Amino acid sequence: MISQKLLIVGAGCAGWTAAIYAARAGLNPVMITGMDPGGQLSLTTQVENYPGFPDGILGPELMNRMQEQAEKFGTQVSNEWIRKVDFENNPLSIETNKSIHYADSVIIATGSSTRKLTIPGEDVLWGHGVSACATCDGPLYRDKDVAVIGGGDTAIEEALFLTNFAKKVSVIHRRQEFKASRIMIESALKNSKIEFILDSVAIEFLGDQHVGLSQVVLQNVETGSKNKLDIDGCFIAIGHVPNTKFIVGQISLNRQGYILTNEFQETNIKGVFAAGDVQDNIWQQAVVAAGSGCVAALAAERYLRNF
Repeated sequence: MISQKLLIVGAGCAGWTAAIYAARAGLNPVMITGMDPGGQLSLTTQVENYPGFPDGILGPELMNRMQEQAEKFGTQVSNEWIRKVDFENNPLSIETNKSIHYADSVIIATGSSTRKLTIPGEDVLWGHGVSACATCDGPLYRDKDVAVIGGGDTAIEEALFLTNFAKKVSVIHRRQEFKASRIMIESALKNSKIEFILDSVAIEFLGDQHVGLSQVVLQNVETGSKNKLDIDGCFIAIGHVPNTKFIVGQISLNRQGYILTNEFQETNIKGVFAAGDVQDNIWQQAVVAAGSGCVAALAAERYLRNF
């Protein structure tokens, strides 16, 4: 059995930052990327608020640069995904689709995934008009009518991006007030391609896999009245679910399923740390994830020094 000093699980902003710090500290970390390397930033277009890039940078490019930096200092990258873990014994173990890894310490940085509506037609039409990634699928809807469901920064960012292709973008939100920042809302209000459908929720997607999405059924939350909106594509942006199913029962989680950590990014298990959106249910920002990844690596280094 070969045991590593440090395993890092999740190749997003937090994971790569942890890998950079750990590698420079001589810990020779092994990075298990998971099924979606790059995390949410790999699905993002222009990132304008990450320090050091006054002209902005594309999300995938930022992730590629972080990976190059981590590998430069000696991080070993393995494209695997987790099946189960055993954090009750020493060394800690992680079983993937390829092998079993053992380590003295683990940093979990598996991020979060898009939250779905769970309404009729959603699963059937997923990938056939219903999507959660405007960056991926937006170009497919050139000169067509699309909708975005949500009221946060992500939803407004998706809507603004889609105006580069779509003829019209309808933003569907269950309230009058938005969680999105003021500057984002102001940009959307100034865009003639965007219209807002407020006090409304989607209750069903209509269409089939051959023709694709054709309509979304909306219900007004105030009056209960229903109507159908003709659209060719719909992008869901209503938040995220932490990717923590593989550690349920072994790591302490909050009600929403996010990992509970202290100021040192320590979990309830000695030697196991967590960083990024998998434990941050408040800010969900790239720079915050990077900062927590840094803390997790420094704390892991201190832990291993006294191991």
